[in-house]
Order: sequence, then structure tokens, then C-alpha cells
Amino acid sequence: MDFISLKKEAIAEWNDLVNGSVPAILVGNATCGRSAGASSLIEKLSSKISSKNIECKVIEVGCIGMCYLEPIVSIYNPGNPHFVYGKVSENDAEKLIDAYLINNEIVNENIIGTLGDTKLDNLNGIWETSVLKPQERLVLKNCGIIDPTNLNHYLAKKGYSGLQEAFQLSSQEVIERIKESGLRGRGGAGFPTWKKWQFCKDQQNDAKYLICNADEGDPGAFMNRSLIEGDPHSLIEGMIIAAYAIGANTGYIYCRAEYPLALERLRQAISQAEQNNLLGENILSSGFDFKIEIKEGAGAFVCGEETALIASIEGKRGMPRPRPPFPAVSGLWGKPTIINNVETLASVARILQNEPGWFSKFGTEKSKGTKTFALVGKVKNTGLIEVPLGISLKEIIYEIGGGVSADKKLKAIQTGGPSGGCVPASMIDLKVDYESLTEAGTIMGSGGLVVMDEENCMVDVAKYFIDFAHKESCGECTPCRLGTKQMLDILEDIVSGKGTMEDLDLLEDLGKGIKNGSLCGLGQTAPNPLLTTIQYFKDEYIEHIQNKRCPSKVCKDLIYYDILPDKCTGCHICFKVCPVSAISGYPKKLHKIDQSLCIKCGMCMDKCPDKFSAIEVYPGNKIAED
Repeated sequence: MDFISLKKEAIAEWNDLVNGSVPAILVGNATCGRSAGASSLIEKLSSKISSKNIECKVIEVGCIGMCYLEPIVSIYNPGNPHFVYGKVSENDAEKLIDAYLINNEIVNENIIGTLGDTKLDNLNGIWETSVLKPQERLVLKNCGIIDPTNLNHYLAKKGYSGLQEAFQLSSQEVIERIKESGLRGRGGAGFPTWKKWQFCKDQQNDAKYLICNADEGDPGAFMNRSLIEGDPHSLIEGMIIAAYAIGANTGYIYCRAEYPLALERLRQAISQAEQNNLLGENILSSGFDFKIEIKEGAGAFVCGEETALIASIEGKRGMPRPRPPFPAVSGLWGKPTIINNVETLASVARILQNEPGWFSKFGTEKSKGTKTFALVGKVKNTGLIEVPLGISLKEIIYEIGGGVSADKKLKAIQTGGPSGGCVPASMIDLKVDYESLTEAGTIMGSGGLVVMDEENCMVDVAKYFIDFAHKESCGECTPCRLGTKQMLDILEDIVSGKGTMEDLDLLEDLGKGIKNGSLCGLGQTAPNPLLTTIQYFKDEYIEHIQNKRCPSKVCKDLIYYDILPDKCTGCHICFKVCPVSAISGYPKKLHKIDQSLCIKCGMCMDKCPDKFSAIEVYPGNKIAED
């Protein structure tokens, strides 16, 4: 079947889904949905529909981004608004079917809004501010909307029209189109995509390669995973366009083995593309050949670095090598190679699917387009978001994120994952673009964004990320291998009350030395969380060192638990749950904690009934104070 006929058939199928006579129920069944019980919910919905003899389609879709509301269910019912429901339990399934599909009545419980083309619109004031309204969904436009296993759904939403457009242009014209868009690499560094491609295209060689980095090793990051699970063909299309531009006939997707659903979606999408002449030999009768292979990674964070990733594909240990030569000149098996991440390549597909200049309408003068972020931490509306570059942290946290969890006080925001930095709440108006974040001492990174409140200890946060960097270091270069260990040792001294003021100067010197002396990006950015916390939260370090107190009540050696005499009723619960018998007392009598035995596990405080709240945690060391 030719492409035009394929497209017509796809559009007809999509129109029949959203405007046809048969109702359809869409269930978000990506990784976040499955963890919330979406798979069993699908079984329940299908069973109820069958038992009631209703004609209705049940379709699995990807994550629409509101992970905190999973499982999410969208219902297309002919002649009615397309309602979206969140936190749908199995018990809600029959109610939705009976009310909305049989009796044509709206179920108001758990309703989120109505489903438009790309956004959830506010519905009768149910939400004062919709999570999706401030967003611009360019890359994520299909996620949670289409069936990722159905090629026709993707084709009906402009899918592969970008590839068709690219084949009407020369390879150089494709690069010029990307240059005009202003697209910069979404993997972290923000290097102009067109310039990277141009370096590779200009190389004269018998073979060139394209690699998609889908390794995504940042703790708490899930942008790439969600995009692949919800819209895998956007990545495939972007890869083919990129390969055509640089002259590569073989591509690799390097995806971690811990992403089984993403890998399943990729293999299925590749097979579908091959069967329909969208991938393989003489694609769409263009004369261009391109094949894609999948390489499963073992979860090493360092393999997110280009040369380490290349070594891993070649079957070697994933360790970086000195640059130059850069991969665009000498990469995989010594051949010119381009490495882009998932979001960059999916953006390429969107850029070619639309008119010239479309992408550059979003963002700022130097940071064009949109960026996806995994919004996590102490924020009410956790999930995957996509915003125009130049938006402020305040808009992200309060308009999209709904504010800090439990309405506590915002303390810090970390961007860029382990390679990024922490900025204080006082910088809430900071613009999220490459230049502004760099000036603040942090980076965009691949898109991790962690919100922290007053209960987060910034010294402990720095220790966590330095520990991560140390464990993930490949060990090849001395500054990273030994420097991160030395920084970790000093931080452990500080959180245990053994630090000195001289340690702060030493940490800063070590951090700067590691940044300047490390071989690859892991070591060069590893000190960022430490250096930014010292820069913006130095008083917290001083409190740990001079007063031996953790103001946030996190560091175990610098806090203590105590029982409040005026509130303890002798319920004996804390006595029973203490794992080291540090609590003494008889039923209905005042209890006490032996500070010399207490291991600061907090179980006593967690189990103390709320109506009593007889146990409190304090910063400091009670034994030393006494």
C-alpha cells in the first residue's frame, strides 16, 4: 500500500474512534499506570462491558503526564463530551459504564476535565487551574491520546508526514530546516542539533551511524521512557530523518534493560514501520535505506556519556575516552557517528511535520521550543510535563505542580539530575532556559526537576548525589574516581557532627578541581549539587559543623527523639514498636527514651497516635546537651 492510501486508511480509523457510533474507553497503561493498577482495571472494564453486552472498545494508551492521578480513564461517548477521570479504581468501573455508557449520565466523582486535541480543558470550575493548561505539548502531544501499538493512530496525527517532507528536500536542506528551528540537544548540554549533524555530514566516509541515547540514568527521571511507551513512532520517524540528513544507513537505540515496556513498544514500532516500507530498504520509494537495531544497556550511568555509550555498543566496557576526536568525526567503530537523545529526535519529527518556523515560535531567543521535565519531589502534582523554554520555576511549581506538598514551605529546586545543581526558593522567578540555568550554577540536563521543602536537609541532598556520582564513576580518571570519594568522606563527617569549617574550603577546592580535571561529563558535573548547596545554603553547613545540629531534622547523628511528658498517656505503642528496646515505661505511665540506645529510626514517632502526638524530633544531640 502506498503512503497516501496508508494515511487515508489511518485517518478513517481514527475518525471512527473519536467520532464514530461506538463508544471507546482509553486507559493509561504505561509504567506509571500499571504501577497504580491500570492492567487489572482494563480487565475489569472489559469484563463488565462483555457481561452487559455493550458495544465498546477498550484501548490502552500511554501516560498523559499526570502520574499522580493514575489510573486515568478517558471515555469517548458519541454525542457527549470526552470526559477524563483520574484515580479510577476497579470499583469505579461498573459505575462509569452504567452511568455514562448506558444511562447517559455524567459521573462527577474523580472527574478531571474534558479531552481536547492536546490539552485537558477546565470543566465547570472543577479545577481552578488545569495541570495541562499552562503546558505546550509538542513532543508529548500523542502521549495518553493514541494507542502506541497502533501505527494508524500515529499516522492519523501527522505521523511520518515529516519523513515524507524530508524526502522532498535534500539532506542539506533538512539540516537547514533544523537550524531554522533553533533546536538544541535535549540530552543536557544544549549543543545546536544542526551543527552536530553538519560536522558528521561533512565527513567523507564509507559508513556513518546514528545512535539514540535512551539510557536515561538520572534518579527520578522518566521523560524518555514515557515518550517511548506512549509514542514510539515519533522516535522512529525522527531517527530516519536524522539519518537521511547525515547520510547514515544504520541506527542504534541504546535503551536500558530496566525499561521492558519501552523496549517492547520499540520492537513493535520498528516491526510495523518495516512492514509498511517506512523503515528498511528504499523507504517510501526514496532510494534511501535505513535500519534500526536495539542495544540493551545494563544501567550504568556513565554510559549516558557519548564515548562510553559507543564503547558499550561495541561490546567493550562502558568507559569514556578523551575527545577530540569527537564522535561526529570518529565514533562507532571509528566511523562518523551522531548521538541524540529521545526527545531531540522526537522533536525532529515534529519540526518536519509542521511548516518552517513553527518550532521557533516557542521558547526564547536562544532557547527555542519546549522541554519535557519529570516533575517530582515535594510537589502536589507529580508527573511528566512539557513547557515552553523561558517559563519560570514559579509557574512550573505552582501553576502546573499545584504547589508544595502539604502546603509546606518551598526550600530548593534541583534541575539537571546528578549533574545539575540546587537553587534556593528565593530564585523562584528564575527562567528555565539554557542560559539562565547555567548562570545560576545548574544545568538543564535531560529534564529532571526535583522540588524540596523545609524538611529536606541540603547537606544530606549533596551527600546523596555525590554518593551516586562516586558509585557510578567508571574509575578511569583520578579526579573523578578519588575526588568524589574524598568529597563523600568529608560530607559524611559533616552530617555525623565531625566536620570542621576548613572542610568547606576543601570541598570547594575539590569540586573545582574535579570539574576541571575529569575526563568526561560525569566527573565534570558531579560537584554541581555540592557546589550549589554550599553557594546557596552555606548557613546549613555551618549549623551542622559549629552547632552540631541538623535544622531539617534529617541527619541521624545530629537529631534526637523525645517523649513529651504532658502528652504521653502511656498507651505503650512506642514501647512495643521500638526495635532496640530504647523506650521504657509501664502502661498508662509516662514513657522515656534512652538516648544512648536510640537508633533514630523514627518508628516510635510514626506509630504514636495522631490524637496524642506525644513524640517529637529535635535538632541536636540530647546526650551532649545534657
